[in-house]
Amino acid sequence: MTKAISDVPVVLNEPVRTYEPGSSEVNNLISTYKKMWNEKVEIPMIINGKQVKTDTKVQLQSPQDHAHDFGFYYKGDMSHVDEAINTALAARQKWADLAWEQRVSIFLKAADLFAGPYRDKINAATMIGQSKNVHQTEIDAACEFIDFLRFNVEFVREMYAEQPISDEGMWNRVEYRPLEGFTFAVTPFNFTAISGNLPSCMAMLGNVVLWKPSDKQIFSANIIMEVFREAGLPDGVINMVFTDGKETAEKVLQHPDFAGLHFTGSTKVFQSMWKQIGDNIHKYKTYPRIVGETGGKDFVIAHPSAHPEAVATGLVRGAFEYQGQKCSAASRAYIPKSLWNAVKSSMEAQLKTIKIGSPEDPSNFVNAVIDKNSFEKCKGYIERAKSSKDAEVIFGGNCDDSKGWFVEPTVILASDAHYESICEEIFGPILSIYVYEDEDWSKTLKLVDETSPYALTGAVFSQDRYAIEEAYKALENAAGNFYINDKPTGAVVGQQPFGGARASGTNDKAGSKMNLMRWVSVRTIKETFNPPKNYKYPYLG
Repeated sequence: MTKAISDVPVVLNEPVRTYEPGSSEVNNLISTYKKMWNEKVEIPMIINGKQVKTDTKVQLQSPQDHAHDFGFYYKGDMSHVDEAINTALAARQKWADLAWEQRVSIFLKAADLFAGPYRDKINAATMIGQSKNVHQTEIDAACEFIDFLRFNVEFVREMYAEQPISDEGMWNRVEYRPLEGFTFAVTPFNFTAISGNLPSCMAMLGNVVLWKPSDKQIFSANIIMEVFREAGLPDGVINMVFTDGKETAEKVLQHPDFAGLHFTGSTKVFQSMWKQIGDNIHKYKTYPRIVGETGGKDFVIAHPSAHPEAVATGLVRGAFEYQGQKCSAASRAYIPKSLWNAVKSSMEAQLKTIKIGSPEDPSNFVNAVIDKNSFEKCKGYIERAKSSKDAEVIFGGNCDDSKGWFVEPTVILASDAHYESICEEIFGPILSIYVYEDEDWSKTLKLVDETSPYALTGAVFSQDRYAIEEAYKALENAAGNFYINDKPTGAVVGQQPFGGARASGTNDKAGSKMNLMRWVSVRTIKETFNPPKNYKYPYLG
């Protein structure tokens, strides 16, 4: 063990590359994209540090060209889940005993690898497999992931340094132990950074992990594991399986050594897993930690004092970046009647300039939605709005699946404040707008708060500080991340800890020390230097 309490390298947010047209940055990235696009990858599971292949091969499809074959992954079964759990448990004690400085050094090295030699590779894989443009990929797969790795190391040091006071004649201290058992990371398709953070933050603290990435994110997940291995991650600490989600959850959540779930995905799936944990609670050696970030129906409300161009830009960026496939995406907006024509005009002008297509062309602002199911879901909302008496499609509304899963940025104007697209999570490039009477500002705040079961992100636009304060108080429980005069997306690690409550999750704030506290079990030690030799207290005389 180390004989010092170590500081860690000073942490700053990773600078975002601009990828300006003609720059070497964008030329190199697109060159890497084209090279990887034309290769045929073969992606095995990783269990105990070994590549695991099966007889079941599943073709990898790119959302922007669903006929293109760029390789396959090997799908596993429950025998592989058993093997991964047993491997993790076998590795647990040695990994837990390793000095924290040695553990976190692996992830600091991984951050430098992603920032340098692997930057274009992880970005290109995200562009190909998840259909993100160069900017959305850069802020996710490169910068946010690097920030998670580096800031989490600083948070680990801060957490370990927090110690209790000691009275005279004693020494009180606490230690932060990994959880007793193995942990389970279930990660989504839409953010490579989240996919890498969920298993790695638990591992930093000495936990061993079974990781099941989304089958739509396997290409970039494979590169994450490649980099972790190159950075020196020991065998068995993080095991990556490609197995059926429902069966895997049932297998994992029945195991007596299950100690924690770190989840990002749908509310319905998370609630089902929570129920399974409750049903199995008598089987576990310890009460499992449950952390989840789930859905959102994120709002923007504009006050009559707001700048129309700022509102319009916040809506266009907030609703349509990455095709609205962010848990934080602006999905419903409330605009005062006096401001509506100006906001509408500005949005129309901006939307006319948006290009749609493959990420291979860096000038495309909007790319494909993730798969056919998403495409059909979006198409259904659009078609119903076109024929509804309570709504109309005022911008966009076109869908094209001839080559890729492309849905045009679409704006639905609803006359009914409870129309389906205002209330239901869509997870696509569809924004619903309700225009309210200016004098109904306070009433509309109540409407915003009560319309959705979710409470992830939200934004208010206003130049009136009294109105901002009113919205701030009225919407206290409606959003875990609340934005003033900004779009409700783009939380930065170390700056805006991310997460929401209600149906949006447990609000354990990824990108902060709060989240890491969930993955340790604290032991308090009290040492008395001169213990008493008789039971009698002074009051007994």
